[in-house]
Amino acid sequence: MDSKWIRALVVVIVGAIIWFLPIPEGVKPAAWHLLAIFTATILAFILQPLPIGAVAFLSLSFTAFSGVLKISEVLSGFSQTVVWLIVAAFLFSRGFVKTGVGRRVAFQLIKYFGDSSLKLAYVLIVSDLFIAPATPSNTARAGGILFPVVRSLASSFGSEPGQTAKKIGSFLIQAVYHGDTITSAMFLTAMAGNPLMVALAAKAAGVTVTWGMWFLAASLPALCSLLIIPYFIYKLESPEITKTPEARQLAEVELAKMGPMRREEKFLLGIFGSALLLWATSQFTNLDATLVAMLAVSAMLVTRVLEWSDVTEEKSGWDTMIWMGSLICLAGFLNSLGLIPWFAKTVSGSIVGMPWQYAFVIVVLVYTYAHYAFASLTAHIAAMFSAFLAVAVAVGTPPYLATLALFFASSISQSITHYAAGPAPIYFGAGYITQGRWWKIGFMVSAINLVIWIGLGSMWWKVLGLW
Repeated sequence: MDSKWIRALVVVIVGAIIWFLPIPEGVKPAAWHLLAIFTATILAFILQPLPIGAVAFLSLSFTAFSGVLKISEVLSGFSQTVVWLIVAAFLFSRGFVKTGVGRRVAFQLIKYFGDSSLKLAYVLIVSDLFIAPATPSNTARAGGILFPVVRSLASSFGSEPGQTAKKIGSFLIQAVYHGDTITSAMFLTAMAGNPLMVALAAKAAGVTVTWGMWFLAASLPALCSLLIIPYFIYKLESPEITKTPEARQLAEVELAKMGPMRREEKFLLGIFGSALLLWATSQFTNLDATLVAMLAVSAMLVTRVLEWSDVTEEKSGWDTMIWMGSLICLAGFLNSLGLIPWFAKTVSGSIVGMPWQYAFVIVVLVYTYAHYAFASLTAHIAAMFSAFLAVAVAVGTPPYLATLALFFASSISQSITHYAAGPAPIYFGAGYITQGRWWKIGFMVSAINLVIWIGLGSMWWKVLGLW
């Protein structure tokens, strides 16, 4: 039997077992049956007998057909503004790739600041940081835009997988990958799972987080991580080449190939800058982040930065819309039908008497390192975020503290394995780092990030008055 059929059979069996198990006291039948569908959906996301968009579509269809939810309820997830925000952000990202602005920014920074291996790492991470607000796919950003630059730089210094990996390649691979972990956490629109968590937090804990609030909460811990993590990896990996004048020469050659900045690039930079300004000042303008993103895409269409064919061909964006809308629907109704509150009450009751601070730390640690079992940040978030947030709040953790901690722990978990997120197999697959060393460095980086983001971060959020 084909392996995909075996995986599909496993998904169906697991869902059926949960469906027909005795329903616990205090749980509605519809909520329990929706849990069976949700669990099977997440398992299918992990095993992937079909693409996740197809899995989500089948899941919604069965939910309506079985009568667990009405068809209008099943489709309600697609009316959520965050779904359209992520589609618009994918289109923004397409503009960066199509015009070459992302590569131009990276090579310009290398030209002026890339005269040492450590500076080179910081410059590449700053390049990632620059395009992160408009690139919700960290795979497209770190893998599609930056990885070819990193690989070219390593080769230019004679650093290839194997005996010469330590020259500079292993350091750059690790530094840029872990830098992307930080930039993914810094902006609401920097990783596809971030808007999903915003929607889930609103349903599970009644917490509302805007683009500007996310950025403000992330700004201080992100700055600290961006300063500390590359230097930490520099000390661990100790590249043999510390001075890199050749990098500037490579940048000049690549920029010469690209030629002077074209009209489309100038328009895109202007639109991008305007969108950032409007996102950051939404508390004054009252403009919704999704509306700003849609206006930006409209401006790109009017200025011909994007053609309508680019919009219709943006498969990743529309695919993300399908599975994200589906998850928002399923997770939202798990909460409204009472299953998430029941789960939180049950779990919190088992740790009654424990100070909320200790329980909060346990929740964050278990949530973060449970990612060893996941090969997708999206699957991890969908499976665990709402339930763990509900438990954290139920034991007495201030809702905004619990929400922000789990927001950022989701990205932090990207560090730990070579399959943890989309960019991980790309960077690991380059062959510069052994699996054992990748896991060792990844664990240490995740621990440092947790101290910064949850330790220092919680104090920063207190200063901001968020809890």
